[in-house]
Amino acid sequence: MQDPAAGECVRIRILGPIRAFVGGREDALGGVKQRTMLAALLLANGRPLSDTQISRLLWDWDPPSTAGAQIHTYASRLRKRLGVTVPITRLRSGYRIDMSQLWCDQVEFEDLARAGQTALGDGQWAQAAELLRRALDLWDGEALADGTKRLAETEGLAWGERRLAVHESRIEVDLALGRHRALVAELTGLVAAFPLRERFRAQLMIALARSARQADAVRLFNEGRRLLVDELGVDPSPVLTDTYQEILTGDVVWVPAQARPVAPVLLDAHSGAGR
Repeated sequence: MQDPAAGECVRIRILGPIRAFVGGREDALGGVKQRTMLAALLLANGRPLSDTQISRLLWDWDPPSTAGAQIHTYASRLRKRLGVTVPITRLRSGYRIDMSQLWCDQVEFEDLARAGQTALGDGQWAQAAELLRRALDLWDGEALADGTKRLAETEGLAWGERRLAVHESRIEVDLALGRHRALVAELTGLVAAFPLRERFRAQLMIALARSARQADAVRLFNEGRRLLVDELGVDPSPVLTDTYQEILTGDVVWVPAQARPVAPVLLDAHSGAGR
């Protein structure tokens, strides 16, 4: 391929298939290992990753004897593909990527989600809804799904949890804006997909109750309670029981600023790729 010119715009997506776009041209990055190394460097957020950390993500606990040489080759190929705009630097026994001149969807997602959570906490519902919706629109399937299995297990699952937490927040905002009828179908699908996730179930109960379907909301609670006991051997948490009591008393006020905080969107910088 032709070497990218200095200053060309570089955009990288990992919230779905791992892809790079250099000067508007898409590059699938030439294989699972190469994609995984780039994603790992990006997830380190500019911090160096050791050869050992990279090797573990590429080959799990069974690296080949040529692991060091192969990692060097992947780094060289990535430099050629991304150009001088995105330097990948060798540091003793590791590598780091300079992220200052590239756009990456996971960074944009974190920024939008953080701003959305702040707006939610301040009661600025319309602004929060717009920011959180824009954050979720960045996703194009399962994060890191076409990297190695190790990468998907160590990082993909965590990013999936972030996505669900932001989705919960966006629905809280829509409930606060009175969009409960429009939410019923979406939440019904989410509860079917994540039957043990209590916040989605509680949100659907509220949407149903506000749509004059209290009986359906109570039925949904009872189904969830049985499921939690049968599958996990636990009783419902206050997320469900408090909502149930509000429905029984007719007091189904749902104020996001006073709700249990959702899981944080950002990981500690030291807990990223290469754990």
